[in-house]
Amino acid sequence: MMDSSDLPKNRHLAVTIRGFEHYSGWLTAGEQYAMVADLRKIVAQAPLMSPVTASGKPMSVRMTSAGSLGWVSDRSGYRYSPRHPSGMGWPAIPRSILAVWEAVAPGARAPESCLVNFYGPEAKMGMHQDRDETDFTQPVVSISLGDDGRFRIGNATRGGATETLWLRSGDVMVMGGAARLYYHGVDRIAPDTSLLLPKGGRINITLRVVT
Repeated sequence: MMDSSDLPKNRHLAVTIRGFEHYSGWLTAGEQYAMVADLRKIVAQAPLMSPVTASGKPMSVRMTSAGSLGWVSDRSGYRYSPRHPSGMGWPAIPRSILAVWEAVAPGARAPESCLVNFYGPEAKMGMHQDRDETDFTQPVVSISLGDDGRFRIGNATRGGATETLWLRSGDVMVMGGAARLYYHGVDRIAPDTSLLLPKGGRINITLRVVT
């Protein structure tokens, strides 16, 4: 079982883009496979769901959560809930995932929510801010697994010039400071760019302090 003391001392340094700290290739291949195994246990307890927006529009990603709170979306709006829509509580956040948070966000409070988003080849995530939390001083940590995803970084308000980078399997991104409320999204998945998931696709894990 991996904890923060097990992480190699020579992890890549972050490249900062508009305040987003990008750690390329943070996870080794073995760590990625172990994390996927942990995610399969989460999905077995809290199955992936296909959420809709408040307007009733289906989202193209499927998602589930771990931790004391999970993120849900339906016609009642976006919110955190202590229970999966099935009524059960969310599984605990696996140690393999918590170790990444502890390594790249030292001093931050323990995450209360771990969102797990699955992207098929046509899935996207529109430009958005993460504003459903109450403490914006705490970072959001994102882990990418599987096929490459083109990540777009915007500004503190909608519109204006953006920058993109490809997030690859094993990459970690930290959104903190002023960048914590910058608009961002995923506008393309590159199929068959990773062998991690037997049927392809991309998994994005985001860790957050909610309250």
